[in-house]
Amino acid sequence: MENSEKTEVVLLACGSFNPITNMHLRLFELAKDYMNGTGKYRVIRGIISPVGDAYKKKGLIPAHHRVVMAELATQNSSWVGVDSWESLQKEWTETAKVLRHHQEKLEAGGCDRQQDSPVLERPGRKRKWAEQRSEVSQKKSPEPRTKGVPKVKLLCGADILESFGVPNLWKSEDIAKIVGDYGIICITRVGNDAEKFIYESDVLWKHRPNIHLVNEWITNDISSTKIRRALRRGQSVRYLVPDLVWEYIEKHNLYSSESEERNVGVVLAPLQRNTADTNSNTTA
Repeated sequence: MENSEKTEVVLLACGSFNPITNMHLRLFELAKDYMNGTGKYRVIRGIISPVGDAYKKKGLIPAHHRVVMAELATQNSSWVGVDSWESLQKEWTETAKVLRHHQEKLEAGGCDRQQDSPVLERPGRKRKWAEQRSEVSQKKSPEPRTKGVPKVKLLCGADILESFGVPNLWKSEDIAKIVGDYGIICITRVGNDAEKFIYESDVLWKHRPNIHLVNEWITNDISSTKIRRALRRGQSVRYLVPDLVWEYIEKHNLYSSESEERNVGVVLAPLQRNTADTNSNTTA
């Protein structure tokens, strides 16, 4: 009976979502199929957590808009939703702390109490979502028993995995916490040699059983950077982002040459903080 038990998993994607694209949504589907296919896990929920404005990334539009677009993108999903906690923090919050926040919520029994966005209300959505889950559970055969509290795992692309090697972008202890305490589900793209990067990193190699690499066989090279570039040039991005997101961008004229200049010359928050910490430790 022990072997028939599955670990419930919550997929957490942190990032700018500037804007959210169809590729971001595909990551969740790819990861869910892979994890469920192992026979060891059962994905029960996906969370999109947009970074706050204090991240100070070049071209980062206000979190208010990015949260709304993520909400619009996921409003028809029965299992992926948006959590605004990270976006509402006054200071940039490390990914390890965001993972801890959501794991603690699960341990407190808040698995199904999804935080509502303060900027977009859709009456009846929760009830509809609950009804959909109920209908699906009635149609399916009983699932094997699950083991304990659901586990939060970081969902990301190979670019995030490779960014671990950028000096001062991540604290080494945070990388160890992310891969050691939680785990990563990494969707690889053509041209990314994630296995080689894991091999060349001592901390990633040590925790490699906790890193799940998922091949994206149906290639999709959509990125937020390319979306913003097209919009700056007055080109259509329809069918690259969800329709409701495209309409929202058009309505609010969100991306332009002017918006891309936001935070120009400003040091990215993690680089600023981690460099300062490194310097203080050196001089201490």
